[in-house]
Amino acid sequence: MSHIRSYLVGLVSPLKHRLLLSLVTIALSIGIFVLPAQATAVYEIPVVSAGIPTWIIDKADVMSLSTKGTVRGTLEQLAKQTGKEVRFVTVHRLDYGDTIQTFTDKLFKKWFPTAEEQANQTLITLDNVTNTIGIRTGSEIEPLLTPAIATSIITETMQAPLRSGNKYNQAFIDGANRLVPVLSGQPDPGPPVIISTPEVGRTYLKAEETEANRTNFLVIVIGLLIIATVIPMATWWWYQNQS
Repeated sequence: MSHIRSYLVGLVSPLKHRLLLSLVTIALSIGIFVLPAQATAVYEIPVVSAGIPTWIIDKADVMSLSTKGTVRGTLEQLAKQTGKEVRFVTVHRLDYGDTIQTFTDKLFKKWFPTAEEQANQTLITLDNVTNTIGIRTGSEIEPLLTPAIATSIITETMQAPLRSGNKYNQAFIDGANRLVPVLSGQPDPGPPVIISTPEVGRTYLKAEETEANRTNFLVIVIGLLIIATVIPMATWWWYQNQS
């Protein structure tokens, strides 16, 4: 009997270890997949100063190399010709308690702590989780890039491509192309013109129309059945009463 007991203990012990190992593996796997994506805090963004030719920081990785090259060239040329500097920053998920505008304000003050450093700066940031955009400008920028134009750039010019399918590359190209003439003292080209496409005549029925037609058909069929039953019966009773 003792030999059997020893055998069973020796058999169960490895099974316990295997079961425990499996449970630990599953727990670790669940932990890996359930952990939320890490938010981006201001201190994680590389430091930039006035005069430093860092025009794009794409932490969310939403811009293609071609777009980055195009936008960098545009902003570099603007800075050389006017002294006005524009920087684009993208992040993937904001830190708890931040909005895209509070994040923008914090980053702007971190990069340009004095009024003199802030004067010719424009900072535009985008969070690709919410597709919200923030903007902050310096004192020398505001007479050209008025609050109305600044708001229009981030809510119309840049949002239009995002609303039509998260076209981030187009959003930043369009934003830069509108900022350049404005900050160069030229007339504002304005937001994009959205052309609404009229609905093409349908050759099919919508679900609700199909359901309505089915209901009408059933009502007609039931009505015909009632008529087909009631009229012969009424006729038969009439003849019975006449006889």
